[in-house]
Amino acid sequence: MNAQPDIGEWYRIRSGEQFEVVAIDEDDGTIEVQYFDGTVEEIEIGDWEAQQANGEIEDAEAPDDWSGSVDAADDEFALNDHFDRGPHVAGGLDGLDLFEAPDYFQ
Repeated sequence: MNAQPDIGEWYRIRSGEQFEVVAIDEDDGTIEVQYFDGTVEEIEIGDWEAQQANGEIEDAEAPDDWSGSVDAADDEFALNDHFDRGPHVAGGLDGLDLFEAPDYFQ
């Protein structure tokens, strides 16, 4: 087991939750991780080392489906569906009283 924090690598905690290391700030002494569901958290480097020594953090393979609990394609489709209907959809410029064009445009 290597479990040293590397940016872009995936790990698993004892409870089974997977997370990716997204940043390491050695000056601040923190490791920023993002869980599979999108939650972001900072872990102190000392806490990481203690959890690693206790076997609570282990290397993991990246999940097959990185989208977690959000499916972007379905969300985009649903968003477009919502805006393709109803009175809020623009119907062109017909009926608008626009300003008169200055002489240099005529």
